[in-house]
Amino acid sequence: MLPGRSRLNAWSVALSLLGGALFAAGLMAGLYGASPSLAICLRWAGFAAFLPVAVRRRSLLLWTFFAMFAGAEWGVDAPHAAAQSHFLADIFLRLIRMIVAPLIFGGIVTGIAGHGELRSVGRVALKSILFFEAVTTIGLILGAVAIDWTQAGAGIVLPAALQTSAPAAHPETWQQILVNIFPENIAQAVAQGQILQVAVFALLFGAALALLSEEKRAPLTTVLQSMTETVFRMTRIIMLTAPVAAGAAMACTVGSMGLATLLPLLKLAATCYVTLIVFVVGVFVPILFCSGVPLRRFFSLVAEPAALGFATTSSEAALPLAMERMEELGVPRWIVSFVIPTGYSFNLTGSTLYLAMAALFAAQAGGLHLTVMQQVVLLATLALSSKGIAGVPRATLVVLLGVAGSFQIPAAAVFLLLGVDTLMDMGRTGLNVLGNCMAAAVVARWEGEWSDAPAERKSLETMEA
Repeated sequence: MLPGRSRLNAWSVALSLLGGALFAAGLMAGLYGASPSLAICLRWAGFAAFLPVAVRRRSLLLWTFFAMFAGAEWGVDAPHAAAQSHFLADIFLRLIRMIVAPLIFGGIVTGIAGHGELRSVGRVALKSILFFEAVTTIGLILGAVAIDWTQAGAGIVLPAALQTSAPAAHPETWQQILVNIFPENIAQAVAQGQILQVAVFALLFGAALALLSEEKRAPLTTVLQSMTETVFRMTRIIMLTAPVAAGAAMACTVGSMGLATLLPLLKLAATCYVTLIVFVVGVFVPILFCSGVPLRRFFSLVAEPAALGFATTSSEAALPLAMERMEELGVPRWIVSFVIPTGYSFNLTGSTLYLAMAALFAAQAGGLHLTVMQQVVLLATLALSSKGIAGVPRATLVVLLGVAGSFQIPAAAVFLLLGVDTLMDMGRTGLNVLGNCMAAAVVARWEGEWSDAPAERKSLETMEA
């Protein structure tokens, strides 16, 4: 017989699955013309099944998913009001952007200054970038193989309303991308949210501080350590509002787009999400296992930031929580503070996977038949172009428009993706967050910097302590 806590957990899982199934059934019933009353009853039954789980368990992950259910229901039942609710998510993102730069700066500087061995900093940087490039290349290839196999864009007739030309965006050259890594004005970098530039400045500042004598270094190091701890406490306070932001973002998405607009593109959506799952199981899990990272603990800790990124379609929104969770896993703060922000430009795994899929989908929808060599050139162009898209809203569409003209892909086929881009953005953002967390854990293992006594988990119960 199961003990009390195990029975409670089993009931929680069962109710969660039942709630999700009923809610999904209600959405599908509404999409396919079933009785409106039946669709509403199914959705509210799913909502009611999930409610006691969310109330009993003080979990940010559960609260976020509960808020997403509520937001989706609001978007279906009151689309006009729901479409105006995005300001709540915008407020949350502003609060997150407010603390990102201090977190990165403080974490890197105090880590390097306290670590003392500057040579290891260079090794971490090199290993991180090489790891990022290898993983994103696998993502590009897997995305291309998946869409070539399903042919999700074949047979689609482009709507007449989309038969318009659009000015092609020009992706940055590799020289521009390299120059933009280095800040010319640190205040401007902070104001514009250029987190990689902030990380570079912090690396140089931390290295210079580490070269000072202990007498001159200690006062500033102490101040920065206190500042970093304070900002982490601010992070836990701000994260209490994350479910509200997630629910508002979902409500705005459903209310403004409508679920019916997604029907012609469901095959692409299914291809994308199945490929994302295959990528996690077939690439991420073996890498984590071979690196000696505890799988169960890793996925338990990364679930919350990945869910937050999924709900808000913003990797930046999940960054502070991801940094905190990886530190709890046992990754040193200075590695976390460098590797995860660097991943914004070099490890957009989910975005590059989707870029390959979306580009070939658009080519199929436009009636083009690209040879294997043309697809290789297209993937190489996308790989280079994607390095400059960090922090740009709907950046994948910008990159696709920039590349489309070179391969005679009609702009109308790219615009067709607007109907499903938000839904796809959720999955690829969640994978981006997961990939950056994995990189921090793997690099720490490679460097022998793993802590066997990780920081204590800061759950919702201890946030106010």
